[in-house]
Amino acid sequence: MIIKKYTKFRMFFCIPYSIINMVIEMQTKMLDIDIVKEISHLKNEPKWMTDFRCKAYECFKNFPNPSFGPKLKINFDAIHYYKRVDDRVHNDWNKVPKKVKETFESLGIPAAEKKYLGGIGAQFESEVIYHNMLKELEEKKVIFCDTDTALKKYPDLFRKYFNKLVKYNENKYTALNGAVWSGGTFIYVPPHTNIDRPLQSYFRINSKQMGQFERTIIVVDEGSNLHYMEGCTAPTYTEDSLHAAVVEIYVEKNASCRYTTIQNWSDNVYNLVTKRAIVEEGGIMEWIDGNIGSKVNMKYPCCILHGKKAKGNCISVAVAKGVQRQDTGAKMIHLAPLTSSNIISKSIATKGGDATYRGTVYINEKAHHSQSTIKCDTIILDEQSTSDTIPKNEVKNNTSTLEHEATVSKINPEKLFYLQSRGLKEEKAKELIIMGFIDQLREELPMEYAVELNHLLKNYF
Repeated sequence: MIIKKYTKFRMFFCIPYSIINMVIEMQTKMLDIDIVKEISHLKNEPKWMTDFRCKAYECFKNFPNPSFGPKLKINFDAIHYYKRVDDRVHNDWNKVPKKVKETFESLGIPAAEKKYLGGIGAQFESEVIYHNMLKELEEKKVIFCDTDTALKKYPDLFRKYFNKLVKYNENKYTALNGAVWSGGTFIYVPPHTNIDRPLQSYFRINSKQMGQFERTIIVVDEGSNLHYMEGCTAPTYTEDSLHAAVVEIYVEKNASCRYTTIQNWSDNVYNLVTKRAIVEEGGIMEWIDGNIGSKVNMKYPCCILHGKKAKGNCISVAVAKGVQRQDTGAKMIHLAPLTSSNIISKSIATKGGDATYRGTVYINEKAHHSQSTIKCDTIILDEQSTSDTIPKNEVKNNTSTLEHEATVSKINPEKLFYLQSRGLKEEKAKELIIMGFIDQLREELPMEYAVELNHLLKNYF
């Protein structure tokens, strides 16, 4: 471990010793078992979690990279696996370190909290630095905290759901997350609880060659509802960074959960995440997924429809520009009768970008009278860009239905001509056509997020 000096930061730590004007940063030429144990020690974790991390690390060493999708050229020896700028999670914005506060204020986070959010968490590098929630939600016994706090404050509840839906030994990046995870969000919504305002977390990678490995667990108990939103961003560096998160969501009987993501990682970030939800009888899970940034993005939000009449929906937009490789889609696993799923995937490729839909729908023998609809649409804006649709659809009974539609097109010249004939310049006309193309996603976003998405896309093209 190296203690690295930052003159602009003024803060105080209470780990084995006190340091002024410092930031804790794990730096090593190679991730090894000692680094994994040191992370657990710094976080003062119980022995079972240290043992879990060690098992996950052994899996990580032995797993190869995925055999599908974009080629991954990650130098694991150059990644910083743990970095924190304060030893506490603040609920008073004025107590957040000045540099961190300025970063989040420039992104509009405090303003969004005041306007319409029920609660917010902000993660800077490896740790959540700020967390707050409306008092009315606390009175409803809603738990909304960072995952590290949940491990210490709610150990039995945490252990009940941790690593149950996404196992550490599934692939190289779930194993890496298991070994070095830090931060993330823990939410528990008690039975029959209505939350009428979204909860949000914001994740920021601010250093070059940084790795961020948050772990998010969400439990929406019977008859309750939740809308959770997350935003992700990073500045651009010449060196690559890595984001390998794990999300586990439990939607109980007749509950509903909507998970909205707008990620705008810079084009030096590998975004390799595993997001999965299990949905019980009568439950509804919705993934609203906007993928604007990253160098390589591999993300396939999944719904396991485990209970009768469970529903899963995924609406996603992926934009690939230049060196970007967007390999995105969704997975719907039907395990019970009368279940339904709907996948809408919109992709845009420009200036040599590659936007690929990769999805799976599986309807097993017991999931009789189930139905699934998949619609994949892509716009390619030039001759250098590419797109593929790679579905895997399987129906194991003869009472269920599955429909899959895919289109790849350029901007319709007739539409472009019509808009230009009305006095619009070609650039503005193209912008309007693209905005109309992703309209289904924008309609599902809160107004502030829809405005932000519009802003991001206008700057993108």
